[in-house]
Amino acid sequence: MKQITRITIATIGTAALLAGGGGIALAAGQTAASASAASATATATTAAAPAAVVDISSRKAVQIARKRVPGGRVTEIEREWEHGHSVWKVELRKGGWEYDVYVSAKSGRIIKFKRDYDG
Repeated sequence: MKQITRITIATIGTAALLAGGGGIALAAGQTAASASAASATATATTAAAPAAVVDISSRKAVQIARKRVPGGRVTEIEREWEHGHSVWKVELRKGGWEYDVYVSAKSGRIIKFKRDYDG
C-alpha cells in the first residue's frame, strides 16, 4: 500500500510539473533532483513543440523562389491565402518575363508557379 501511494504521488507530482506547477511536485514528496530532471524534461518538451509550428520566413521564401528562377530580380513579396493555405507570393522579373512563385509558409514547398510575358 505504501509503494502504491508513493507511485501515485510521484505520478501526480510529475503531471503537475508538466502542467507548470513545479511547487506542487516538491510538496508532494519528490526530491529536488527528480523534480529538477522532470522540470528539464518539461522545458525541453515545450521548447520543441513550437519549432514544428513556426512558419518559414519571407527571406527563406525568397531563397526558394530564386532557386526556381535563377537570376530573377525580386520585385514584390507578400503573404497570402491560396486555397486555404498560408503562402508567400514572391514576384520576380527576368528577361521580359514576370514569375509568380507561391511558396507554402508551412513546408517551404512551391505550390504554384506562374509565368507571364511582360515585354
